[in-house]
Amino acid sequence: MTSLATTRDVPVLVVSSAASAERRINPSWTISQLKSKLESVTGIPPSAQVLNLRLPDRQQATSISAEDEDSTKLELWFLPPYAEIHVETTDPASSTVLPPSSAVPKYEMPVEIYSSLPDTVLAYKKSHQIGRFDPHAPESKERKVAEMWREIDAAAIAVGKRCVLSPSTTRRGTVAYVGLVPGIPGIGPWVGIRLDEPAGKNDGSVAGQRYFECDPQYGVFVRPDRVEVGDWKELGLEEDDDDLDEI
Repeated sequence: MTSLATTRDVPVLVVSSAASAERRINPSWTISQLKSKLESVTGIPPSAQVLNLRLPDRQQATSISAEDEDSTKLELWFLPPYAEIHVETTDPASSTVLPPSSAVPKYEMPVEIYSSLPDTVLAYKKSHQIGRFDPHAPESKERKVAEMWREIDAAAIAVGKRCVLSPSTTRRGTVAYVGLVPGIPGIGPWVGIRLDEPAGKNDGSVAGQRYFECDPQYGVFVRPDRVEVGDWKELGLEEDDDDLDEI
């Protein structure tokens, strides 16, 4: 059998409620292939896994999901070395029962030894000046925020416009809010979407603060790069122009 591994493998940290481990994954894998491999690490069956990607220099997670996970490849997501893939479950009862972490003997490496090792997440962040090791962190944050606002202007994202959320073409809705959301970790503006279907995460409010009106699970806040505005009709209401002359 031919191995899926290639020289393009990327080291990542797999994190779940029951385990945390470093693994190497390949961007050519599909989401289904990744979930299958993560079952042995997390004890969560693929059908119940919810994957979120966290980058070293960002607090906000990005969902790793698609309508067709058997053919959607991981190369659609930016996967730098030592990014974190958080694995949650939609059905705790289906997960493999693991012993409590308190019952497992642990070795705690002294901080001074860990800090001196060359091939660790800490060493990578130091060498690439990520996070608290970035001497220009405040200026870098200001540039990121300014770039987000430029992206909003360039994409013509504005309240009242129809849109679709990438990478899907079926999660459609209307822009209902553009601006800061202090209740969500991370810097810069967010785009609040009133979805056509109950595929969201809220009702237009975050941490008790309301930003727009919608029914529960019809609201969602995303970064500007996931929003594409245009003439996106509600699914099921699209008309074929060729049939308009035939009554």
